[in-house]
Amino acid sequence: MKKTVARALRKDTPACYPLAVDFRKTYYVLPNLFTLSSVLCGFASLALSASGRSGEDLYLAALAICFGLVFDTFDGRVARLTKTQTDLGRDLDSLADVITFGAAPALLVYKWGLIDFGYTGIFIAGLFVCAGALRLARFNVLSRRSETSGHKKPGKFTLGLSIPPAASLLVFMVIVSHNSGEYRLVSETSLAAIVLVLSFLMVSRVRFRSFKELRLSPKTVIVLLLILSSSAAWWMAGFAKAFIFLFLVLAYIVLGLAEEVLFYRRRRAQERSANQPPVPEPPTETDEEVLRELGAFDEVDSQEKDTETASSDKVDTVDTIDRVEDDRSEERRVGKECRSRW
Repeated sequence: MKKTVARALRKDTPACYPLAVDFRKTYYVLPNLFTLSSVLCGFASLALSASGRSGEDLYLAALAICFGLVFDTFDGRVARLTKTQTDLGRDLDSLADVITFGAAPALLVYKWGLIDFGYTGIFIAGLFVCAGALRLARFNVLSRRSETSGHKKPGKFTLGLSIPPAASLLVFMVIVSHNSGEYRLVSETSLAAIVLVLSFLMVSRVRFRSFKELRLSPKTVIVLLLILSSSAAWWMAGFAKAFIFLFLVLAYIVLGLAEEVLFYRRRRAQERSANQPPVPEPPTETDEEVLRELGAFDEVDSQEKDTETASSDKVDTVDTIDRVEDDRSEERRVGKECRSRW
């Protein structure tokens, strides 16, 4: 350690920083800190839901998931901003989403409106967790395939409903019910149907917008101002803030379903054309082949045939002369052998 300090001091390093520190390496910690904060929020929600004895505990559990949603929103953007995207961060983010937006909302909605179904309620809530895990696993596989093929930019659409919006819909339902003074705004059967539909959308092939390719443009600014103005109008009309967020999540899901219905045929045709092997083009005839078919090279071809015939005749004549000479030489040899014997 002393040698290292002495070597650093010999290089005229300032006294307050005797050793060179690469702060670039610390950037990789920032996205993971946001992700781990989301995990802690998910665990807090699980603890509050498991020990919840009143609607107040479930309300606090829903707020914990909302804080986890905020951390999950910023971890990916911080990673892209600092250019510290790693495989560790991607897998850690998937595991965090399973806890914060899979297990925590499932237990919350079970304690809130599915507990009277007994084992059936446990099964329905468990389907939500399983569908979210499958959705995240498929996302990781598709993202790795796109990187292998050379597509590094995020796509405009995601295959299946993402697990954060699905969890947000359930969470905001709990918050809106609590703010309205009622324990549950929807019936238990309707809540079970909503959970099943969300589970199906997560594992389906319906495409939803990812909004990762958004850039500051006049069109984006107009849409953002429209959303903010409509939200402000709803808030001034007396609606709760949580109801505004619930409406935005519902609008996002309805937008994805509407686009899938409107552009269903076009997308399926694109998928079929991408999966089919390319059709080989028919061979095109050259100008020389066309002229030959029209008879432009008949004289040349006849001359070439005559030349080939003459050359073959010459070859046959030479072969015949060689055979005759071979026969004569054989006769002379046999005659000499006979004379020598006599």
